[in-house]
Amino acid sequence: MPRKTKKETNALLAVEALKQLYPNAKCSLNAKTPFQLLVATRLSAQCTDARVNLVTPALFERLPDAESFQNAQIEEIEALIKSCGLYKTKARDLKRLSEVLVEQYSGELPKTLEELVKLPGVGRKTANLICGDVYGLPAVVADTHCIRISNRLGLANSRDPKKVEMQLKALLPPKESNAFCHRLVLFGREICAARAPKCEGCPMNTFCKEYKSAKK
Repeated sequence: MPRKTKKETNALLAVEALKQLYPNAKCSLNAKTPFQLLVATRLSAQCTDARVNLVTPALFERLPDAESFQNAQIEEIEALIKSCGLYKTKARDLKRLSEVLVEQYSGELPKTLEELVKLPGVGRKTANLICGDVYGLPAVVADTHCIRISNRLGLANSRDPKKVEMQLKALLPPKESNAFCHRLVLFGREICAARAPKCEGCPMNTFCKEYKSAKK
């Protein structure tokens, strides 16, 4: 068996450290069905999860599934999601993707990343979340927390979401990758913030590339 590289070793250390901190981490978006999770994730673009969770109860009470979104007037969707920002673009995407789901997939979500990213408004981040959370597949959700922290740790060396996704996929045990990304969100909010990270008390500072460089 070939020896693990330093990055592979540090990735495993990060997996274990985050498991200790957040053993039960999961997606912070509230949804009762796979379709609702897809909608909530689309709404979360340039919007906080907390805000989305305030909007979706009324939204899903009125429009619970793809068929109801397909049949709704675009103006109604806009009104229901307006406080999430970029509401006109999001409403258009949600109506169009619902039409595709109903017409091509009988209202169900496709099961592969390749099919998911063909849906209107669905990028790799959203598609990976669905693959991981709905279908239990190995997935890397390269959101802002994931990108920032992976670069600080030295597990990635890019700000491009797809490049970070691929770099982490090459390092993380597949069965750990989805939960790892959910844990990074919590870790980024609590400890490794974009500004003023709490490096001194961080359980990963012994192998964090950025911390070790700053100490030289």
